[in-house]
Amino acid sequence: MRIIQKGQKIVRYEYNDKRYYEIVKGDEIIQLSSTFTELVNNELKYDSVWVKYNDVKILEPVVPSKIVNFGWTYAEHAQETGGEADLTEPFLFLKPNSSLIPDQGEIILPPAKLSNQVELEGEVALVIGKRGKNIKEEEALDYVFGCTIFNDITARDLTKSDPQFTRGKGFDTFGPLGPYIVTGIDPTNLKIVTTLNAKVVQNSNTNQMSLSIPYLISWISEVMTLEPGDILATGSPSGSCPLKSGDTVEIEVNNIGKLCNYVK
Repeated sequence: MRIIQKGQKIVRYEYNDKRYYEIVKGDEIIQLSSTFTELVNNELKYDSVWVKYNDVKILEPVVPSKIVNFGWTYAEHAQETGGEADLTEPFLFLKPNSSLIPDQGEIILPPAKLSNQVELEGEVALVIGKRGKNIKEEEALDYVFGCTIFNDITARDLTKSDPQFTRGKGFDTFGPLGPYIVTGIDPTNLKIVTTLNAKVVQNSNTNQMSLSIPYLISWISEVMTLEPGDILATGSPSGSCPLKSGDTVEIEVNNIGKLCNYVK
């Protein structure tokens, strides 16, 4: 048994009809028998099985109890979507687990009668590592197990017309997540670059957020108890733009990797 080290890439995958967590080493992965609970408790149980990364089906890196989304945490994105960044409280909404899809998964556009303006939003997502309530801001990052990448797909016409964001944010496949959880990195200074069909549409850094990540963790923990595996999506920078069938979306975050999805 070994403990998890800083900067390790942890992937969840399916192989021979079974699901595992594993550590990524180059183009290979080391299979683990550890559960997510054991992982967050710094316990690694190796199965002594190595498989090729390209030979397995990559899944969403975690199954959360909830997906918490912070909106308008970047002032320019708030402005481009008709809002205004609040320097004291974030805009808050939840996504259902049924919205999640993994790296290389397909984003399915809803029928035109439901929405005809679906947009991308590249974000850094935090994976919570231990149960927390009323967390102090100065201790907030201690509750983060690792970071991953999230695409907050949004039916913009619905979020503008509905009194709340549930429908416009909650369609199946509207939550690409992955490909890895990377442990022990600082989420407060990560560059985010999103490309649509190889053209850069978003280019920012989490250090440009109007509210700090430790503040967001502390703030939401006063509302709801955070559980291991919960996802906190930290918000999108400016550059949100429409998607159409046939598009390829890639979100790259330094020190984490690249999340790629296809629109259908």
